[in-house]
Amino acid sequence: MDPASQDINLNSPNKGLGVERSDNLSDVPVEGAVGTSANPAAPGLTDEEAEELHIELTKVEEEINTLRQVLSAKERHASELKRKLGLSPLNELRQNLTKSWQDVQTSNAYVRTTEKLGEWNEKVTNSDLYLSASATLEDITRSEAYKKTQETLSQAGQKTSAALTTVGTAITKRLGDMRNSATFKSFEDKMGNLKYKVVGPKENGEGASSPTDTIPTQKNPPF
Repeated sequence: MDPASQDINLNSPNKGLGVERSDNLSDVPVEGAVGTSANPAAPGLTDEEAEELHIELTKVEEEINTLRQVLSAKERHASELKRKLGLSPLNELRQNLTKSWQDVQTSNAYVRTTEKLGEWNEKVTNSDLYLSASATLEDITRSEAYKKTQETLSQAGQKTSAALTTVGTAITKRLGDMRNSATFKSFEDKMGNLKYKVVGPKENGEGASSPTDTIPTQKNPPF
């Protein structure tokens, strides 16, 4: 008997039971031990069927990953071709909108709506109310009162334009006469002389005499 498997404590109640405890523990299954299945079979499936399904699942997942890689490569290639052709996202959006509008115009709903609007327009233009209103408007435009009013407004516009032209011409002529008059020239000469008297010496570089220049400086002040 191995001494390590026995209880060395003589007062222990388990003295001499080391071998039996070791034998009992050997029957407990250990996780991950050889012979146990990592993927337990589902209810109703044998181990062989479960193994085949796991193998098939692995193959399908590998195919999915391969297809994703191929799709990514195709998208990059398409982007490169668009860049070389000068197809920007804005141009693509414009083309998509144009195509969508063409699809709308050729759709059955759009065609039916257009036909319906045409029918309504024809009914309105052929209705008695519309014809009566059109006839009334035509009668008004042909009436003598309308013609006289139109002629009066036209004559008033022409007279107003002629009056404004005459007033402008008269004002221009009046200003020219005033500028050439003796009074205006005399006033202009006086303003020129006044300007020369006020700022003339400063413009010629002559210094203005200071009021203190005429006062003699006293050498010995009284105080």
